[in-house]
Amino acid sequence: MAVRPFHLGWFLQGSSVQAWGEPWTGSIGQDWRQPDLFIDMARALERACFDYILLEDSSYIGEAYGGSREIYLKNGLSVPRQDPSVIATLLFAATKRIGVATTLATFTHHPYLLARIIATLDQVSAGRAGWNMVTGSSDMAARNYGLEALPEHDLRYDMADEYMACVNALWDSWEPGAILADRESGVLVDHTKVRTVDFKGQWYSSRGPLNSGPCVQGRPVIAQAGGSPRGRQFAATHGETVVANPKGIAAMKAYRDDIRARAAATGRNPDHIKVLFLVNPIIGESAEHAEMRRLERIAQADRRIAQRLAHFSKVTNIDFGSMDLDKPIDETLRTNGHQQNLDTLKRLGAGGKTLRQAFTDYSGTGLSVDLCGTVDAIAGQMAEVVQEVGGDGFLFSMGDVSRRVVAEVADGLVPALQARGLVRKAYGHATFRENLLEF
Repeated sequence: MAVRPFHLGWFLQGSSVQAWGEPWTGSIGQDWRQPDLFIDMARALERACFDYILLEDSSYIGEAYGGSREIYLKNGLSVPRQDPSVIATLLFAATKRIGVATTLATFTHHPYLLARIIATLDQVSAGRAGWNMVTGSSDMAARNYGLEALPEHDLRYDMADEYMACVNALWDSWEPGAILADRESGVLVDHTKVRTVDFKGQWYSSRGPLNSGPCVQGRPVIAQAGGSPRGRQFAATHGETVVANPKGIAAMKAYRDDIRARAAATGRNPDHIKVLFLVNPIIGESAEHAEMRRLERIAQADRRIAQRLAHFSKVTNIDFGSMDLDKPIDETLRTNGHQQNLDTLKRLGAGGKTLRQAFTDYSGTGLSVDLCGTVDAIAGQMAEVVQEVGGDGFLFSMGDVSRRVVAEVADGLVPALQARGLVRKAYGHATFRENLLEF
């Protein structure tokens, strides 16, 4: 039986300071502001035929943990962060086939501005742009843009549905064939194929048309990460690739099945949505070496529990620094931030586990599923997971990025996957969407 290949992406948590102080980072160890490491990374992942890199982002400095910015600034936790659309431009200039999905939030960009930025990225990359569509999760970020607070969680998605209608109308304001570039007649654009939008909704409005011209792909690829029921409905309605992090194979399968069922209910083809699960494999030269690295990662996570809790506080807007690590989790905790993260932590804390125990389980080693061993062993593990879950692939989220980490994946693990026929050996198409829909 022929093996159906699966997709690979890289979830890059921030695109500047995250690798500061790590070994094997080269010049970034001296000046993390320069893009050398991430340009090299993009080229390596393109050589390995990854579908895309997702540039994750947030536009504020955390202070939820202990009500202070100290731990975030001292340890470089999601700060400083450079504008991802600028980094995307540099990555596109250095590559020819790999897609790049840029994170931009609906509350930070008016629909017209966002549509124009993403259309421009699609043009300069010859059809390789994606938009990681987020609604925001922090009132602190909202205040940076003159807002008192973000709307309630589910309302943000109602607003996002309207936002999508507005940006889609703007991207569609240039009909196919609008650009003639006819030297003989002297006509660049057929004015009858560029139309006013006059979009007027409850929350957003825009006259249009876009002055940047059309996207090469018509519309960019939409990436999404809905975890809550309302978020899943949004992802199933609009997403083309979905970032997912449910814990364990059963939960992964249930999540993918739910997204596909919701998509079918809206009239979409479920096969046009690729659910990619976050993984952080531990690669060793032997089984023993991999196990040694796994134990060291666990020990390091335990040593850095304050930093890890600080990051969790940032994404949930809950001060875990004020809680007793050796008492059970408060089941009444609620968040207007990332609901799936908190729900997962509470589920892991069921049965009276302490916050320390639950968070150790949450931090774990493998995100959605543990992967540990030699490259051949991990390739086999990934094949089994995809078979049980049903598809569609994996997003590597490797924490602090270094050239060694990238090489272990791109030049070690990927060839082992290619040898099994599990991932592509060459790009079949020129654009992000075409490669995503290839299988």
